[in-house]
Amino acid sequence: MSPTVLVVLLMVGGYLIGGIPFGLLAGRMRGIDVRTTGSKNIGATNVGRLLGRWYGVLVFVLDVLKGLVPTLAAGCVLIGLSGRANLSEPGRYLCWLGVGAACVVGHNYPVYIRFRGGKGVSTSLGVALGIYPELTYPALLAFGVWLIVVAASRYVSLGSVVAGIAFPVAFAVLSSYRQQSVFSDSWPLLAFSLLLCVLVLLRHRSNLGRLLAGTESKIGRRREDPPAAEQRTKITPPPA
Repeated sequence: MSPTVLVVLLMVGGYLIGGIPFGLLAGRMRGIDVRTTGSKNIGATNVGRLLGRWYGVLVFVLDVLKGLVPTLAAGCVLIGLSGRANLSEPGRYLCWLGVGAACVVGHNYPVYIRFRGGKGVSTSLGVALGIYPELTYPALLAFGVWLIVVAASRYVSLGSVVAGIAFPVAFAVLSSYRQQSVFSDSWPLLAFSLLLCVLVLLRHRSNLGRLLAGTESKIGRRREDPPAAEQRTKITPPPA
């Protein structure tokens, strides 16, 4: 099998695995179509709101794994392929990132459900963690930023946007710390981190609009606002 065909097969496999709609499957287990309820997104946040926190955690982990596992597998294959195909370092990175990008595209535009998928944050995290060690540590730092922002604001979308911006910044800072130029052989990694940042921003355009309007949902918010619930009082008959 030629190296080109092998890389194409890895990308197709990454797309098909990345497209598995775990959020939709979790909802169907409970008799709920998450595409028609809540934010109508198949991602972990909407699943957590509709089905409960632990369902959301499960879908988050599975969405991360469907980016992580194909990317790790591709990295192992490409290491052996580099010697036989005389791949340069940037060329190996481009093939590796192509498989990771296919996973994210599969999650965002899955063929199984008419190309209407999630927003790609969890799967992108898995892809970045799988490109070890170059993108693993920037991804962990971005995930830490996500945790801090979500804990402080209770807005998952805001955490995702800030983490998306933090990812290429963390990559550039860590590359500088290792005295490695981001414009050397690792330039495909910088380009990938910037593309992921842009993708996260584009996929969260509606969330950004709701954040500016003050209508974005927070995690932990009850289905009914407390003021409305407090206004409901029992009607008691007047004393005789």
